Amino acid sequence: MNIIEKQSGAAFKIQKGQRLKVVDPKGEQVSDMVLFNAKDKREKISSGKTLDFEENILITKGDFLWSNRSNKMMEILEDTNGRNDFLLAPCSPETFKIMYGNNDYHPSCFENLYTNLKKFDIEPDDIPTAFNIFMNVQFQPDGKLSVDPPLSKAGDYVIFKAQMDLVVGLTACSAEDSNGGSFKPIHYEILE
Repeated sequence: MNIIEKQSGAAFKIQKGQRLKVVDPKGEQVSDMVLFNAKDKREKISSGKTLDFEENILITKGDFLWSNRSNKMMEILEDTNGRNDFLLAPCSPETFKIMYGNNDYHPSCFENLYTNLKKFDIEPDDIPTAFNIFMNVQFQPDGKLSVDPPLSKAGDYVIFKAQMDLVVGLTACSAEDSNGGSFKPIHYEILE
């Protein structure tokens, strides 16, 4: 099992057919995930295409994560929590300035994604909207969004199956509101 320490990230490759297990070991911790085609990194995960083709904003077991070129990138095989988000962008330095009024340095998923993905020649402007595993975004009838503490309990996990060779960026989210006010690690494992 690989450990992503709190408020940090990782990037790695997985092959078509391999499975990726992402675990919330302590509960109430979000993990932002981005995907790129390992053979052509201009092809990347797309929230818009995924929401279109799955015809749902709550993506979970049985759904696929789709690319900007309308190709399947991952299938969700198991999801013990069942609540994930594909609406909100990775938290960034601007998130903390604009939404939190914090002008000091603060770790962010955006920074953790692009710094870890740099070894795969992926630049900051290449980072798409992430699939936010375990994130609990609620929406009201009038469209108003709120970020509530994750519903995930210690040991909850999601298992994805790669539909193509992929570069994966993964974080242990750094935003207070997304994680119920605390920061914890995320574990992941690549399964054959």
